[in-house]
Amino acid sequence: MSLLPSILAGTGLIGGFATARTTKNRPAGGAVLAVAGTGAFLAWKANVGAPRAAALTGLYLAAFGASHPLARKIGAWPAVNAVTAAVVLASLVAGRRK
Repeated sequence: MSLLPSILAGTGLIGGFATARTTKNRPAGGAVLAVAGTGAFLAWKANVGAPRAAALTGLYLAAFGASHPLARKIGAWPAVNAVTAAVVLASLVAGRRK
């Protein structure tokens, strides 16, 4: 089982948020999110094929979007950590080589 896509997805979500917050530059955070997400997609595609990779990438992007309203309820870091955990878990379950 390759852990690379899970690591990339987690890095993209947490690293993107941390970059945007630390630098106060949202586009820089978006760049981290995009680069890591692209890497995760390519690794998922190599592991389980394009359809499942596309679904996991959709989840990755949906988690990013969901973190914003969730942050208003539970705080920014808890929201980012929660959606990251969900994506990493999904990646470990559905994104590993058979």
